[in-house]
Amino acid sequence: MVEKSYKFRFYPTPEQENLLRRTLGCVRLIYNRALAARTQAWYENKERVGYKQTSAMLTHWKKQEDLDFLTQVSSVPLQQGLRHLQAAFTNFFSGRAKYPNFKKKRNGGSAEFTKSAFKWKDGQVYLAKCAEPLPIRWSRQLPSGCTPSTITVKLDPSGRWSVSLRVNDTRDLRLKPTNKQVGIDLGITSLLTTSDGEKVTNPKNINKLHKKLRLAQKSLKRKTKGSNNYQKARLILARIHAKIKDSRLDYTHKLTTQLIRENQTIVVEDLAVKNMLKNHKLAKAISDANWGELVRQLEYKADWYGRELIKIDRYFPSSKRCSNCGHIVEKLPLSVREWDCPECASHHDRDINASINILAAGLAVSVCGATVRPEESKSRKAGAKKQKVSNSDARESRAVTQVQRREDVKADNL
Repeated sequence: MVEKSYKFRFYPTPEQENLLRRTLGCVRLIYNRALAARTQAWYENKERVGYKQTSAMLTHWKKQEDLDFLTQVSSVPLQQGLRHLQAAFTNFFSGRAKYPNFKKKRNGGSAEFTKSAFKWKDGQVYLAKCAEPLPIRWSRQLPSGCTPSTITVKLDPSGRWSVSLRVNDTRDLRLKPTNKQVGIDLGITSLLTTSDGEKVTNPKNINKLHKKLRLAQKSLKRKTKGSNNYQKARLILARIHAKIKDSRLDYTHKLTTQLIRENQTIVVEDLAVKNMLKNHKLAKAISDANWGELVRQLEYKADWYGRELIKIDRYFPSSKRCSNCGHIVEKLPLSVREWDCPECASHHDRDINASINILAAGLAVSVCGATVRPEESKSRKAGAKKQKVSNSDARESRAVTQVQRREDVKADNL
């Protein structure tokens, strides 16, 4: 059984849009109030406020006269918003994410409905407090016999409505096994290079609409913030960004599906994309290449279709190592795209040589279970243990102090 999410566009009626916008606004309000309450409780009294306390706060807020509109929408999305906030704090305490941020209206928003807040009848979705079904554009049908367990309604910054239906797919999706194995080296000029010598060109989606994007950003900058013309210009800019995002995501899905169907074993590098984005000269190109999403899709699609995805250590010198004799050169700048091995005189294409080494290292890890660089792994594990010594309370205190300082600065400027 595989858990899947099917996303569709839908075009609500004026009555539905009014109710959904109020629901999104209430979810955003409850999330921000609960976040502010948890931050204030820790900053003033060093107290931790959990989901149970914020749920009790929600009950109290509904009884206030100025917040009586909270009772006009379904209570399930409000509770789910508090659960999402709890998950955000859990990720923060575990070191997987930064301190939660307040939600903003201009980013759209989302609302999650569980089984008690919607009805699935005759292939249509009826949300709580909605008499009519959502007018969904069914671009594809759900698997036969599958009933949605959770429904998420989302409004993106460009003003488009979408709904995601989470289902449990009981079908056997495993593909017929094949003997083909491939190593993949991700890049910018070529989006990826395989160990077979094939290079996939980077579509560079942002360059196709670069002129429109630049003019839209310039137009938005000239508008008075908060005015009607500012909102119109912001919407135009958001639609251009949405078009770039859609084309990038569509290309990535098609490419990863092809790789999964053609290969039994795929080996990639475990790249730290967030750290690489700190290089401001390459940040734009790396973001447009969509490396992180590409690897993520390969990971879950390999699990769906019975393939094997292997990630090797990011510090493995795949480009500097000769795939013929194993010699490692001391320096190899990014500007050098081809080089000759000083030991065996083999001529290498930088990307193809790297992909061959990645495949060999991945197969070694898969067969014997060893790490690619044992000495490096040990030192990194020791460093990780030292980092775990830091107290989560101190981490939260620092984050909350930063939030309070920003608020104090804003208050001084008023």
